[in-house]
Order: sequence, then structure tokens, then C-alpha cells
Amino acid sequence: MTTVLIVDDQPMQRFGFRMLLESQDDMTVAGEAANGTEAIRMVSELRPDVALMDIRMPGLDGIEATRRIVAAGDRTRVLILTTFDLDEYAYAGLRAGASGFLVKDAEPEELLAGIRAVASGDAVVAPSLTRRLLDAYADKLPKPGEPESAAQDSRLGQLTDREREILTVIGQGWTNTEIAARFHLAESTVKTHVGRILAKTGARDRVQAVILAYDTRLVRPS
Repeated sequence: MTTVLIVDDQPMQRFGFRMLLESQDDMTVAGEAANGTEAIRMVSELRPDVALMDIRMPGLDGIEATRRIVAAGDRTRVLILTTFDLDEYAYAGLRAGASGFLVKDAEPEELLAGIRAVASGDAVVAPSLTRRLLDAYADKLPKPGEPESAAQDSRLGQLTDREREILTVIGQGWTNTEIAARFHLAESTVKTHVGRILAKTGARDRVQAVILAYDTRLVRPS
């Protein structure tokens, strides 16, 4: 049974999430918090598997709450929800240590799948949000003719050509299923490649791999 803490300052939003989660046989709501301060306290007390975290809340926001939860070493993994007009917070949320990032207008099945993935130790980033993040940070990518960053040589130097290819599409928001179809691989093989990429680069999870793709300028805007 996956336990979930709902963190959102809107009572109706929390009610909607609760109704959805409690309709699932494998999920239960551990509690609700209306701001980041409450979230930190309740994570410490309840130790839920997943904190479903809003970003914009009064007082302590979701970004700082995520940062403190992750820094405390709690077992709880954070899945952040955002709206399309809050893209400027997305990169900060990933940096804070969130294990997943979805948009609030995601289909219920997508949200439930994201919670299950994060609870199982995987990570998830909405492809649409990944695309928008890349566009937002396009000015940090090298222009044609400019040398690659030194960081790329040091962090990606141990990757095989196939692993570099897979890291590139991870940075573009591709799922394991999509990667398997593109490269004609079994999903189990893709998972093995992803695990090796994380181990070789020191990335904590798939979300950090997305950040790595940005930082090393491996992913470029189309």
C-alpha cells in the first residue's frame, strides 16, 4: 500500500486528489497539508511514501519544503505538481530534489502512474514540461561553433555511445517504453542502461539525469 501526503493550499484541490487516491486499492492518503511548513512536519511524523507537492503556497512554498524534506534524509519521495504558468519554478524544483514533476491538468491515470513510479524508486517528468524547460533554458546551451562545456567531458566521459543516446532522450522526457521502441530494445534492457547511466554519472535518479542533460548541454532545443 502506497501512502501519500497531499500538500496543497486549495481545499477543493486536496479533496479532488483524496477522492482519486482513495479510489485505488493500492493507495491510501496519509494526511493533508496546506503549506510547506505543515508538509515538513507531517512528513517527519507520518513518513509517507510520496508527498504530492504543490509549488505556490502561502508561507513556505513547495520548492523550499521539498529541499528541506530531501535534505533531512526522509524516506519520502516528492512528486511536484505545477501548472503551465509556473514553468519558472520547475528547474528549481528539480534542483531541490523532487523525484517527479507533473502538470496539474494531467490525466488521472498519468498522475496515478507517476505516484506509483516515484514510490517504487523511479522518477517521472512530464514530457511536455521537459520540452518547456528546455525551451526556457535554451539560452544556457552553446551556440553553433562554441566548444562544449568542460562538465560534459567529466560527467559523460564514461558513457558508451548507446548510453549517451539514451541519456539524450531521457533529457527530452522519453519514457522507458518510448526508448525501447525507438532503439528496438526490451524495456528490461532500457532499465539496465538507465541504471548504468545513473551509476556512472552519479545522478540520483531519472530527474537528476534530466538535469544532467541540461547542465552538460547534451540536449538542445529543436
